[in-house]
Amino acid sequence: MIATILPGSADFHAVGYNEHKVSKGLARLIEMRNFGTVGLAGRPTTEELTGYLRKYSSANSRIRKPQFHVAVSCKGREMTESELLDFAHRYLKEMGYAEPGQPWLIYAHHDTDNTHLHIITSRVAPDGRKIAYSHERRRSQEVIDRILGTDRQKKIADDMDAARQYTFSSFAQFKAIMVSMGYEVYKKDENVFIKHGGKVQRQIPLAEVEQLFKSGYRERARCRQLRSILKKYRDVSGGKEELQKELKEKFGIDLVFFGRKDAPYGYMIVDHAHRTVINGARVLATEQLLDFATPEQRFARIEDYIDRLLTLNPKITQGEIFQKLRKQRAYIKKGVIHFDGQTRPLKPFMAEAIDRNNRIRFIEMFHPATEAERDLLCKIFKVNRPDLVDLSGERPQSHTDAVSRLHEIFNDENVFSVKSALHEEGFIIREEAGAAYAVNFKRHIVIDLAAEGLDTERLKPRPRKQQAKQTHSTGNGGKKIHIHGLKDSGAGSHAEKREWEVGGKGGYDDIDDGRNLKR
Repeated sequence: MIATILPGSADFHAVGYNEHKVSKGLARLIEMRNFGTVGLAGRPTTEELTGYLRKYSSANSRIRKPQFHVAVSCKGREMTESELLDFAHRYLKEMGYAEPGQPWLIYAHHDTDNTHLHIITSRVAPDGRKIAYSHERRRSQEVIDRILGTDRQKKIADDMDAARQYTFSSFAQFKAIMVSMGYEVYKKDENVFIKHGGKVQRQIPLAEVEQLFKSGYRERARCRQLRSILKKYRDVSGGKEELQKELKEKFGIDLVFFGRKDAPYGYMIVDHAHRTVINGARVLATEQLLDFATPEQRFARIEDYIDRLLTLNPKITQGEIFQKLRKQRAYIKKGVIHFDGQTRPLKPFMAEAIDRNNRIRFIEMFHPATEAERDLLCKIFKVNRPDLVDLSGERPQSHTDAVSRLHEIFNDENVFSVKSALHEEGFIIREEAGAAYAVNFKRHIVIDLAAEGLDTERLKPRPRKQQAKQTHSTGNGGKKIHIHGLKDSGAGSHAEKREWEVGGKGGYDDIDDGRNLKR
Protein backbone atom coordinates (compact mmCIF):
# COMPACT_ATOMS: atom_id res chain seq x y z
CA MET A 1 0.00 0.00 0.00
CA ILE A 2 1.27 3.44 -0.99
CA ALA A 3 -0.11 6.89 -0.18
CA THR A 4 1.52 9.59 -2.28
CA ILE A 5 0.92 13.15 -1.09
CA LEU A 6 0.85 15.38 -4.16
CA PRO A 7 1.62 19.14 -4.39
CA GLY A 8 -0.73 21.68 -2.81
CA SER A 9 -2.55 24.40 -4.67
CA ALA A 10 -4.34 27.69 -4.05
CA ASP A 11 -7.01 27.06 -6.69
CA PHE A 12 -7.56 23.30 -6.15
CA HIS A 13 -6.31 22.41 -9.63
CA ALA A 14 -6.41 18.70 -8.68
CA VAL A 15 -10.18 18.83 -9.19
CA GLY A 16 -9.69 19.82 -12.83
CA TYR A 17 -7.09 17.05 -13.26
CA ASN A 18 -9.45 14.36 -11.95
CA GLU A 19 -12.50 15.71 -13.78
CA HIS A 20 -10.49 15.61 -17.02
CA LYS A 21 -9.78 11.92 -16.35
CA VAL A 22 -13.52 11.41 -15.81
CA SER A 23 -14.31 13.07 -19.15
CA LYS A 24 -11.86 10.69 -20.84
CA GLY A 25 -13.47 7.66 -19.26
CA LEU A 26 -10.36 6.90 -17.17
CA ALA A 27 -11.83 7.75 -13.74
CA ARG A 28 -15.10 8.37 -11.92
CA LEU A 29 -16.19 10.32 -8.88
CA ILE A 30 -17.20 7.69 -6.30
CA GLU A 31 -17.69 9.88 -3.23
CA MET A 32 -18.46 13.56 -2.51
CA ARG A 33 -19.03 14.63 1.11
CA ASN A 34 -20.00 17.87 2.85
CA PHE A 35 -20.41 20.04 -0.26
CA GLY A 36 -23.72 21.59 0.84
CA THR A 37 -26.14 22.06 -2.04
CA VAL A 38 -23.47 21.49 -4.75
CA GLY A 39 -24.55 18.61 -6.95
CA LEU A 40 -28.11 18.32 -5.67
CA ALA A 41 -29.49 19.50 -9.02
CA GLY A 42 -27.33 17.09 -11.02
CA ARG A 43 -23.69 16.30 -11.85
CA PRO A 44 -21.57 19.15 -10.37
CA THR A 45 -19.21 21.02 -12.70
CA THR A 46 -15.50 21.51 -12.11
CA GLU A 47 -16.12 25.21 -11.41
CA GLU A 48 -18.78 24.42 -8.81
CA LEU A 49 -16.49 21.97 -6.97
CA THR A 50 -13.41 24.18 -6.97
CA GLY A 51 -15.52 27.23 -6.10
CA TYR A 52 -16.94 25.52 -3.02
CA LEU A 53 -13.48 24.33 -1.82
CA ARG A 54 -12.02 27.83 -2.24
CA LYS A 55 -14.91 29.41 -0.34
CA TYR A 56 -14.65 26.79 2.42
CA SER A 57 -10.86 27.32 2.73
CA SER A 58 -11.17 31.13 2.87
CA ALA A 59 -12.02 30.70 6.56
CA ASN A 60 -8.25 30.67 7.12
CA SER A 61 -6.56 33.19 4.83
CA ARG A 62 -3.10 32.42 6.21
CA ILE A 63 -2.99 29.08 4.37
CA ARG A 64 -1.67 29.94 0.88
CA LYS A 65 -2.08 26.47 -0.65
CA PRO A 66 -4.99 24.78 1.12
CA GLN A 67 -5.37 21.86 -1.32
CA PHE A 68 -4.60 18.42 0.17
CA HIS A 69 -4.31 15.88 -2.66
CA VAL A 70 -3.25 12.29 -2.04
CA ALA A 71 -3.19 9.17 -4.25
CA VAL A 72 -3.75 5.87 -2.47
CA SER A 73 -2.88 2.70 -4.36
CA CYS A 74 -2.38 -1.00 -3.73
CA LYS A 75 -0.30 -3.55 -5.59
CA GLY A 76 -2.20 -4.81 -8.59
CA ARG A 77 -5.72 -5.85 -7.65
CA GLU A 78 -4.97 -7.13 -4.16
CA MET A 79 -7.76 -4.85 -2.86
CA THR A 80 -11.13 -4.13 -4.42
CA GLU A 81 -12.32 -0.60 -5.01
CA SER A 82 -14.68 -0.93 -2.03
CA GLU A 83 -11.90 -2.18 0.26
CA LEU A 84 -9.62 0.62 -0.86
CA LEU A 85 -12.39 3.16 -0.16
CA ASP A 86 -12.73 1.84 3.40
CA PHE A 87 -8.96 2.18 3.76
CA ALA A 88 -9.18 5.79 2.48
CA HIS A 89 -11.78 6.64 5.15
CA ARG A 90 -9.55 5.30 7.93
CA TYR A 91 -6.54 7.06 6.40
CA LEU A 92 -8.33 10.45 6.36
CA LYS A 93 -9.41 9.99 9.96
CA GLU A 94 -5.90 9.07 11.17
CA MET A 95 -4.41 12.04 9.27
CA GLY A 96 -6.95 14.46 10.83
CA TYR A 97 -9.11 15.14 7.77
CA ALA A 98 -12.35 13.43 8.82
CA GLU A 99 -13.96 15.78 11.34
CA PRO A 100 -17.68 16.45 10.85
CA GLY A 101 -18.20 18.97 8.07
CA GLN A 102 -14.83 18.33 6.33
CA PRO A 103 -15.46 18.32 2.53
CA TRP A 104 -13.72 15.77 0.35
CA LEU A 105 -13.85 14.21 -3.12
CA ILE A 106 -12.70 10.67 -3.87
CA TYR A 107 -12.08 9.54 -7.46
CA ALA A 108 -11.43 5.97 -8.56
CA HIS A 109 -8.90 5.69 -11.42
CA HIS A 110 -8.69 2.70 -13.72
CA ASP A 111 -6.00 3.78 -16.19
CA THR A 112 -3.28 1.57 -14.65
CA ASP A 113 -2.96 -2.03 -13.50
CA ASN A 114 -3.07 -0.93 -9.84
CA THR A 115 -6.31 -0.14 -8.06
CA HIS A 116 -5.92 3.44 -6.86
CA LEU A 117 -7.90 6.40 -5.57
CA HIS A 118 -7.33 10.15 -5.58
CA ILE A 119 -8.55 12.12 -2.56
CA ILE A 120 -8.99 15.91 -2.59
CA THR A 121 -9.82 17.94 0.50
CA SER A 122 -8.76 21.13 2.31
CA ARG A 123 -6.04 21.68 4.88
CA VAL A 124 -8.51 23.91 6.72
CA ALA A 125 -10.59 22.25 9.46
CA PRO A 126 -14.34 22.94 9.75
CA ASP A 127 -13.64 25.35 12.63
CA GLY A 128 -11.15 27.35 10.52
CA ARG A 129 -7.92 26.12 12.06
CA LYS A 130 -5.08 24.66 10.06
CA ILE A 131 -4.91 20.86 10.11
CA ALA A 132 -1.54 19.68 11.48
CA TYR A 133 0.87 18.90 8.65
CA SER A 134 4.33 18.64 10.28
CA HIS A 135 6.28 15.55 9.16
CA GLU A 136 3.29 14.77 7.00
CA ARG A 137 4.87 12.16 4.76
CA ARG A 138 6.42 10.30 7.65
CA ARG A 139 3.12 10.33 9.55
CA SER A 140 1.39 9.12 6.37
CA GLN A 141 3.60 5.99 6.27
CA GLU A 142 3.08 5.38 9.98
CA VAL A 143 -0.69 5.64 9.50
CA ILE A 144 -0.56 3.10 6.64
CA ASP A 145 1.49 0.70 8.78
CA ARG A 146 -0.92 1.12 11.66
CA ILE A 147 -3.99 0.48 9.52
CA LEU A 148 -2.44 -2.56 7.83
CA GLY A 149 -0.82 -3.85 11.00
CA THR A 150 2.59 -3.79 9.37
CA ASP A 151 5.68 -4.25 11.52
CA ARG A 152 7.94 -1.83 9.69
CA GLN A 153 11.13 -2.80 11.52
CA LYS A 154 10.56 -6.50 10.88
CA LYS A 155 9.94 -5.83 7.20
CA ILE A 156 13.16 -3.83 6.91
CA ALA A 157 15.08 -6.59 8.69
CA ASP A 158 13.60 -9.19 6.30
CA ASP A 159 14.41 -7.04 3.25
CA MET A 160 17.98 -6.51 4.47
CA ASP A 161 18.41 -10.27 4.92
CA ALA A 162 17.11 -10.79 1.38
CA ALA A 163 19.52 -8.16 0.00
CA ARG A 164 22.48 -9.95 1.61
CA GLN A 165 21.75 -13.00 -0.56
CA TYR A 166 22.40 -11.06 -3.77
CA THR A 167 25.73 -10.82 -5.57
CA PHE A 168 26.86 -7.19 -5.62
CA SER A 169 30.30 -5.58 -5.73
CA SER A 170 29.74 -1.90 -4.92
CA PHE A 171 27.65 0.42 -2.79
CA ALA A 172 25.81 1.55 -5.94
CA GLN A 173 24.75 -2.05 -6.61
CA PHE A 174 23.62 -2.55 -3.00
CA LYS A 175 21.67 0.69 -3.29
CA ALA A 176 20.01 -0.60 -6.49
CA ILE A 177 18.75 -3.70 -4.66
CA MET A 178 17.22 -1.63 -1.84
CA VAL A 179 15.72 0.90 -4.27
CA SER A 180 14.07 -1.97 -6.16
CA MET A 181 12.43 -2.93 -2.84
CA GLY A 182 11.04 0.59 -2.37
CA TYR A 183 13.68 2.19 -0.13
CA GLU A 184 15.76 5.33 -0.43
CA VAL A 185 19.44 4.73 0.36
CA TYR A 186 22.34 7.14 0.77
CA LYS A 187 25.68 7.23 2.56
CA LYS A 188 27.15 9.96 4.72
CA ASP A 189 30.18 10.03 7.02
CA GLU A 190 30.96 6.34 6.50
CA ASN A 191 27.38 5.37 7.36
CA VAL A 192 24.55 4.05 5.20
CA PHE A 193 21.04 5.39 5.76
CA ILE A 194 17.97 3.41 4.70
CA LYS A 195 14.89 5.53 4.35
CA HIS A 196 11.24 4.62 3.79
CA GLY A 197 8.05 6.63 4.03
CA GLY A 198 10.00 9.85 4.47
CA LYS A 199 11.77 8.52 7.57
CA VAL A 200 15.21 6.98 8.13
CA GLN A 201 14.39 3.45 9.24
CA ARG A 202 17.88 2.02 9.60
CA GLN A 203 21.46 3.29 9.90
CA ILE A 204 24.38 0.89 9.43
CA PRO A 205 28.15 1.36 9.02
CA LEU A 206 29.36 1.44 5.42
CA ALA A 207 31.98 -1.15 6.38
CA GLU A 208 29.18 -3.61 7.14
CA VAL A 209 27.88 -3.25 3.59
CA GLU A 210 31.38 -3.49 2.10
CA GLN A 211 31.90 -6.82 3.87
CA LEU A 212 29.08 -8.19 1.69
CA PHE A 213 30.82 -7.29 -1.57
CA LYS A 214 31.48 -10.20 -3.89
CA SER A 215 33.37 -10.34 -7.15
CA GLY A 216 31.49 -8.79 -10.07
CA TYR A 217 29.04 -10.86 -12.07
CA ARG A 218 30.85 -12.62 -14.93
CA GLU A 219 28.18 -14.76 -16.59
CA ARG A 220 28.48 -13.59 -20.17
CA ALA A 221 25.70 -15.84 -21.45
CA ARG A 222 23.22 -14.20 -19.06
CA CYS A 223 24.42 -10.72 -20.11
CA ARG A 224 23.83 -11.60 -23.76
CA GLN A 225 20.40 -12.94 -22.87
CA LEU A 226 19.55 -9.77 -20.93
CA ARG A 227 20.75 -7.61 -23.82
CA SER A 228 18.37 -9.42 -26.15
CA ILE A 229 15.49 -9.04 -23.68
CA LEU A 230 16.13 -5.33 -23.13
CA LYS A 231 16.26 -4.57 -26.85
CA LYS A 232 13.17 -6.65 -27.61
CA TYR A 233 10.98 -4.98 -24.98
CA ARG A 234 12.44 -1.53 -25.61
CA ASP A 235 11.19 -1.76 -29.19
CA VAL A 236 7.61 -2.43 -28.05
CA SER A 237 7.56 0.04 -25.13
CA GLY A 238 6.43 3.64 -25.29
CA GLY A 239 8.84 4.89 -22.62
CA LYS A 240 11.09 4.19 -19.66
CA GLU A 241 8.31 3.52 -17.14
CA GLU A 242 6.50 1.12 -19.45
CA LEU A 243 9.74 -0.76 -20.11
CA GLN A 244 10.44 -1.05 -16.37
CA LYS A 245 6.96 -2.38 -15.74
CA GLU A 246 7.14 -4.99 -18.52
CA LEU A 247 10.52 -6.32 -17.37
CA LYS A 248 9.42 -6.46 -13.73
CA GLU A 249 6.21 -8.34 -14.47
CA LYS A 250 7.55 -10.76 -17.08
CA PHE A 251 11.10 -11.47 -15.91
CA GLY A 252 11.47 -10.24 -12.33
CA ILE A 253 14.00 -7.66 -13.51
CA ASP A 254 14.22 -4.19 -12.00
CA LEU A 255 15.92 -1.34 -13.87
CA VAL A 256 17.21 1.19 -11.34
CA PHE A 257 18.30 4.47 -12.95
CA PHE A 258 20.73 7.05 -11.58
CA GLY A 259 20.64 10.78 -12.27
CA ARG A 260 17.75 13.03 -13.21
CA LYS A 261 14.44 11.30 -13.86
CA ASP A 262 14.18 12.74 -17.37
CA ALA A 263 17.90 12.34 -18.17
CA PRO A 264 19.51 9.42 -16.27
CA TYR A 265 23.24 8.94 -16.73
CA GLY A 266 23.30 5.22 -15.94
CA TYR A 267 21.38 2.28 -14.56
CA MET A 268 21.67 -1.04 -12.75
CA ILE A 269 19.92 -4.29 -13.59
CA VAL A 270 18.62 -6.05 -10.50
CA ASP A 271 18.08 -9.61 -11.70
CA HIS A 272 15.89 -11.07 -8.96
CA ALA A 273 15.67 -14.45 -10.69
CA HIS A 274 19.43 -14.92 -10.37
CA ARG A 275 19.89 -12.67 -7.30
CA THR A 276 22.51 -10.59 -9.01
CA VAL A 277 23.10 -6.95 -9.83
CA ILE A 278 24.73 -6.01 -13.13
CA ASN A 279 25.97 -2.62 -14.24
CA GLY A 280 23.68 -1.81 -17.14
CA ALA A 281 26.54 -0.44 -19.25
CA ARG A 282 27.89 -4.02 -19.52
CA VAL A 283 24.65 -5.10 -21.18
CA LEU A 284 23.29 -2.12 -23.14
CA ALA A 285 24.39 1.53 -23.11
CA THR A 286 21.93 3.89 -21.42
CA GLU A 287 21.34 5.95 -24.56
CA GLN A 288 20.57 2.77 -26.50
CA LEU A 289 18.26 1.43 -23.82
CA LEU A 290 16.28 4.67 -23.79
CA ASP A 291 16.10 4.95 -27.57
CA PHE A 292 12.44 4.07 -28.04
CA ALA A 293 12.41 4.62 -31.80
CA THR A 294 11.30 1.75 -34.05
CA PRO A 295 13.95 -0.25 -35.97
CA GLU A 296 12.80 1.47 -39.18
CA GLN A 297 13.28 4.89 -37.58
CA ARG A 298 16.77 3.93 -36.40
CA PHE A 299 17.83 2.80 -39.88
CA ALA A 300 16.37 6.00 -41.34
CA ARG A 301 18.41 8.05 -38.85
CA ILE A 302 21.61 6.19 -39.76
CA GLU A 303 20.98 6.68 -43.47
CA ASP A 304 20.26 10.39 -42.96
CA TYR A 305 23.49 10.64 -40.97
CA ILE A 306 25.49 9.02 -43.80
CA ASP A 307 23.82 11.37 -46.28
CA ARG A 308 24.90 14.38 -44.19
CA LEU A 309 28.46 13.05 -44.02
CA LEU A 310 28.57 12.73 -47.82
CA THR A 311 27.20 16.27 -48.17
CA LEU A 312 29.85 17.71 -45.85
CA ASN A 313 32.63 15.62 -47.40
CA PRO A 314 31.89 14.28 -50.92
CA LYS A 315 35.11 12.22 -50.72
CA ILE A 316 34.44 10.48 -47.42
CA THR A 317 35.41 6.82 -47.55
CA GLN A 318 33.84 3.71 -46.11
CA GLY A 319 36.59 3.53 -43.49
CA GLU A 320 35.94 7.09 -42.34
CA ILE A 321 32.19 6.44 -42.17
CA PHE A 322 32.92 3.27 -40.19
CA GLN A 323 34.72 5.32 -37.55
CA LYS A 324 31.78 7.74 -37.37
CA LEU A 325 29.21 4.95 -37.00
CA ARG A 326 31.08 3.03 -34.31
CA LYS A 327 29.31 4.84 -31.48
CA GLN A 328 25.98 3.84 -33.00
CA ARG A 329 27.14 0.20 -33.26
CA ALA A 330 26.46 0.25 -36.99
CA TYR A 331 28.56 -0.20 -40.12
CA ILE A 332 28.17 -0.46 -43.88
CA LYS A 333 29.46 -3.23 -46.11
CA LYS A 334 28.82 -3.83 -49.80
CA GLY A 335 26.14 -1.16 -49.89
CA VAL A 336 24.25 -2.56 -46.88
CA ILE A 337 23.72 -0.99 -43.44
CA HIS A 338 24.32 -3.42 -40.57
CA PHE A 339 22.82 -2.43 -37.22
CA ASP A 340 21.75 -4.35 -34.15
CA GLY A 341 21.79 -7.68 -35.97
CA GLN A 342 19.57 -6.36 -38.77
CA THR A 343 20.33 -5.10 -42.26
CA ARG A 344 18.93 -2.55 -44.71
CA PRO A 345 20.25 -1.73 -48.21
CA LEU A 346 21.79 1.70 -48.52
CA LYS A 347 20.28 4.01 -51.13
CA PRO A 348 22.03 3.25 -54.47
CA PHE A 349 23.42 6.76 -54.98
CA MET A 350 25.07 6.63 -51.54
CA ALA A 351 26.48 3.13 -52.08
CA GLU A 352 27.92 4.17 -55.44
CA ALA A 353 29.45 7.36 -54.01
CA ILE A 354 31.11 5.46 -51.16
CA ASP A 355 32.50 2.82 -53.52
CA ARG A 356 33.84 5.58 -55.79
CA ASN A 357 35.45 7.34 -52.83
CA ASN A 358 37.17 4.12 -51.77
CA ARG A 359 38.72 3.95 -55.23
CA ILE A 360 39.69 7.63 -55.15
CA ARG A 361 41.42 7.00 -51.84
CA PHE A 362 43.39 4.18 -53.47
CA ILE A 363 44.32 6.38 -56.46
CA GLU A 364 45.65 9.10 -54.18
CA MET A 365 47.98 6.56 -52.59
CA PHE A 366 49.87 6.65 -55.93
CA HIS A 367 50.55 10.39 -55.41
CA PRO A 368 49.75 11.40 -59.00
CA ALA A 369 51.50 14.70 -59.77
CA THR A 370 50.03 15.48 -63.18
CA GLU A 371 46.58 15.45 -64.68
CA ALA A 372 47.74 12.81 -67.17
CA GLU A 373 48.77 10.45 -64.35
CA ARG A 374 45.53 11.17 -62.51
CA ASP A 375 43.42 10.51 -65.61
CA LEU A 376 45.28 7.25 -66.30
CA LEU A 377 44.64 6.01 -62.76
CA CYS A 378 40.99 7.08 -62.90
CA LYS A 379 40.57 5.06 -66.08
CA ILE A 380 42.24 2.03 -64.48
CA PHE A 381 40.11 2.22 -61.32
CA LYS A 382 36.93 3.25 -63.15
CA VAL A 383 36.49 6.55 -61.36
CA ASN A 384 34.29 8.99 -63.31
CA ARG A 385 35.09 12.01 -61.12
CA PRO A 386 38.78 12.81 -61.70
CA ASP A 387 38.07 16.33 -60.39
CA LEU A 388 37.75 14.82 -56.88
CA VAL A 389 41.26 13.32 -57.02
CA ASP A 390 43.90 15.51 -55.39
CA LEU A 391 47.22 15.96 -57.19
CA SER A 392 50.34 15.44 -55.11
CA GLY A 393 52.65 18.39 -54.59
CA GLU A 394 55.73 16.24 -54.03
CA ARG A 395 56.87 12.73 -54.77
CA PRO A 396 57.45 10.26 -51.92
CA GLN A 397 60.88 8.67 -51.50
CA SER A 398 59.54 5.36 -52.83
CA HIS A 399 58.82 7.07 -56.17
CA THR A 400 62.33 8.55 -56.35
CA ASP A 401 63.90 5.17 -55.57
CA ALA A 402 61.76 3.47 -58.22
CA VAL A 403 62.78 5.99 -60.90
CA SER A 404 66.45 5.34 -60.08
CA ARG A 405 65.90 1.60 -60.39
CA LEU A 406 64.15 2.01 -63.76
CA HIS A 407 67.10 4.06 -65.04
CA GLU A 408 69.42 1.18 -64.12
CA ILE A 409 67.26 -1.26 -66.07
CA PHE A 410 66.82 0.95 -69.12
CA ASN A 411 70.58 1.77 -69.23
CA ASP A 412 71.69 -1.84 -68.88
CA GLU A 413 72.53 -3.02 -72.42
CA ASN A 414 72.64 -6.61 -71.20
CA VAL A 415 68.92 -6.52 -70.42
CA PHE A 416 67.26 -8.02 -73.47
CA SER A 417 63.57 -7.53 -72.49
CA VAL A 418 63.01 -4.33 -70.52
CA LYS A 419 59.31 -5.17 -70.09
CA SER A 420 60.18 -8.48 -68.49
CA ALA A 421 62.74 -6.83 -66.23
CA LEU A 422 60.15 -4.28 -65.16
CA HIS A 423 57.68 -7.05 -64.51
CA GLU A 424 60.23 -8.68 -62.23
CA GLU A 425 60.31 -5.40 -60.31
CA GLY A 426 56.51 -5.37 -60.02
CA PHE A 427 55.82 -2.86 -62.81
CA ILE A 428 53.59 -3.22 -65.85
CA ILE A 429 53.53 -0.83 -68.79
CA ARG A 430 50.43 1.10 -69.76
CA GLU A 431 50.33 3.30 -72.86
CA GLU A 432 47.81 6.11 -72.87
CA ALA A 433 47.43 9.09 -75.26
CA GLY A 434 50.83 8.42 -76.83
CA ALA A 435 52.64 8.25 -73.48
CA ALA A 436 54.01 5.20 -71.67
CA TYR A 437 53.67 4.69 -67.91
CA ALA A 438 55.13 2.16 -65.52
CA VAL A 439 52.66 1.24 -62.81
CA ASN A 440 53.37 -0.73 -59.62
CA PHE A 441 50.10 -1.61 -57.86
CA LYS A 442 51.74 -3.21 -54.86
CA ARG A 443 53.94 -0.22 -54.03
CA HIS A 444 51.45 2.41 -55.36
CA ILE A 445 53.79 4.02 -57.88
CA VAL A 446 53.04 5.53 -61.31
CA ILE A 447 55.92 6.78 -63.49
CA ASP A 448 55.69 8.74 -66.71
CA LEU A 449 58.67 7.17 -68.52
CA ALA A 450 59.31 9.95 -71.03
CA ALA A 451 58.95 12.65 -68.37
CA GLU A 452 61.63 10.90 -66.33
CA GLY A 453 64.02 10.76 -69.33
CA LEU A 454 63.67 7.04 -69.97
CA ASP A 455 64.07 5.75 -73.52
CA THR A 456 60.70 4.20 -74.35
CA GLU A 457 62.22 2.63 -77.47
CA ARG A 458 63.77 0.05 -75.12
CA LEU A 459 60.26 -1.23 -74.47
CA LYS A 460 60.16 -2.69 -77.96
CA PRO A 461 61.32 -6.32 -78.34
CA ARG A 462 64.74 -6.86 -80.04
CA PRO A 463 65.20 -9.07 -83.14
CA ARG A 464 65.93 -12.75 -82.39
CA LYS A 465 69.36 -12.59 -84.12
CA GLN A 466 70.43 -9.88 -81.74
CA GLN A 467 69.17 -11.98 -78.84
CA ALA A 468 71.26 -14.96 -79.95
CA LYS A 469 74.30 -12.82 -80.50
CA GLN A 470 74.11 -11.34 -76.99
CA THR A 471 73.40 -14.68 -75.40
CA HIS A 472 76.55 -16.28 -76.88
CA SER A 473 78.86 -13.26 -76.75
CA THR A 474 82.32 -13.69 -75.31
CA GLY A 475 84.63 -11.57 -73.25
CA ASN A 476 87.19 -11.61 -70.47
CA GLY A 477 89.89 -13.62 -72.23
CA GLY A 478 87.67 -15.65 -74.52
CA LYS A 479 85.40 -17.06 -71.81
CA LYS A 480 81.82 -17.43 -72.92
CA ILE A 481 79.42 -15.19 -71.00
CA HIS A 482 75.75 -16.20 -70.88
CA ILE A 483 73.54 -13.16 -70.31
CA HIS A 484 69.94 -14.26 -69.95
CA GLY A 485 67.17 -11.71 -70.21
CA LEU A 486 65.07 -11.14 -67.08
CA LYS A 487 62.64 -13.98 -67.21
CA ASP A 488 58.95 -13.50 -67.80
CA SER A 489 58.26 -16.27 -65.29
CA GLY A 490 56.36 -18.07 -67.99
CA ALA A 491 53.46 -15.66 -67.55
CA GLY A 492 53.91 -13.42 -70.53
CA SER A 493 51.03 -11.21 -71.54
CA HIS A 494 48.55 -13.34 -69.59
CA ALA A 495 50.24 -12.43 -66.30
CA GLU A 496 50.36 -8.83 -67.39
CA LYS A 497 46.61 -8.81 -67.94
CA ARG A 498 46.06 -10.26 -64.50
CA GLU A 499 47.89 -7.27 -63.03
CA TRP A 500 45.23 -5.06 -64.61
CA GLU A 501 42.31 -6.82 -63.00
CA VAL A 502 41.92 -3.90 -60.65
CA GLY A 503 39.90 -4.73 -57.60
CA GLY A 504 40.42 -8.46 -58.17
CA LYS A 505 41.29 -8.78 -54.52
CA GLY A 506 37.72 -7.85 -53.71
CA GLY A 507 38.67 -5.74 -50.74
CA TYR A 508 36.98 -2.45 -51.63
CA ASP A 509 33.67 -3.44 -50.09
CA ASP A 510 35.09 -4.90 -46.90
CA ILE A 511 34.79 -2.95 -43.67
CA ASP A 512 37.54 -0.37 -44.07
CA ASP A 513 39.10 0.13 -40.64
CA GLY A 514 42.10 1.93 -42.03
CA ARG A 515 44.29 -1.19 -42.32
CA ASN A 516 43.35 -2.41 -45.82
CA LEU A 517 45.00 0.42 -47.72
CA LYS A 518 48.61 0.40 -46.59
CA ARG A 519 51.08 2.84 -48.03
